[in-house]
Amino acid sequence: MSRYGAVILDASGLRLTPEERTFFRDTRPFGFILFARNIDTPDQVRALIAELREAAGHEAVITIDQEGGRVQRLRAPVWRDWPAPLDHVAAAGERAPEAMYLRYRLIAAELHALGIDSNCAPLVDVAGSATHPFLRNRCYGEAAGRVADIGRAVAEGLLAGGVLPVVKHIPGHGRASADSHHDLPRVECMKRDLQDIDFKPFKALSDLPMAMTAHVVYAALDDRPATLSPTLIATIRDEIGFDGLLMTDDIAMKALSGDLAALSRQALAAGCDMILHCNGTLAERRTVVEAAGEMTEAAQVRAERAMACRCSPDPVDIFALAAQLDALTGGRVHG
Repeated sequence: MSRYGAVILDASGLRLTPEERTFFRDTRPFGFILFARNIDTPDQVRALIAELREAAGHEAVITIDQEGGRVQRLRAPVWRDWPAPLDHVAAAGERAPEAMYLRYRLIAAELHALGIDSNCAPLVDVAGSATHPFLRNRCYGEAAGRVADIGRAVAEGLLAGGVLPVVKHIPGHGRASADSHHDLPRVECMKRDLQDIDFKPFKALSDLPMAMTAHVVYAALDDRPATLSPTLIATIRDEIGFDGLLMTDDIAMKALSGDLAALSRQALAAGCDMILHCNGTLAERRTVVEAAGEMTEAAQVRAERAMACRCSPDPVDIFALAAQLDALTGGRVHG
């Protein structure tokens, strides 16, 4: 069987266009990511996912950003609205790991019911005094050990619900004072500080199946952003110890400068396994796919290993879980 295309792509709307269907059939992407523009009703989402997988020719991973707070694609009244992660952690206090397990087990139940089998969480960037507001309340705290514990609970809640976690933004976005959607953040600190704080949660979660890079320059290590840096990818693999499937953050974000084909080739040459490309035209998607090509043999092995972590969730009483979460957080299940 041919290897997967080394890409995760998106769709333009609620159903595939004929052009998208042909494109995905010809390029066999590893997976797809959904956005709000792809979400209407449960039946519509299930139909879109069936179209995506049929076009790709395999049981492609379907992922989404369902963190809660500002970053959630499934919204009320059909699905639960969630407070920002940092607010939920604060509400639960010392029992935050237990609460966040329940929160993400509930999120997993909603995702799995639609056929979505991955979520871009946990976010284990350690917050600090410089953390940009775009990221701040998406974090779990300012202490690396506590962030790691909560991140583990988030991942376990997702996995128990049949959903693959994607840990982000490796090796750490918390020190960045710029929003990488718009600008390239540059972190000026000693390598030892990164090792003592920023890298720690990722090292603790290095066994997870998938991770997403940070478009951040760590000046102590390289002048290139981590996504494009062989030095940083080697740090992720060797020092942090992550040997799972490594995807870029969205290659089209303005933190990265240059054309999409060159950026995609640079990221793969640096050691990323695949390219995430979002919110582009069909022509831009073609450019990325042509530059990325098929997965390397090593990436394919990691991809198969990640996909093997998908499981059917054990039946649970969703209402009982929600009641437990309410009790832990003072009723802050809904945002």
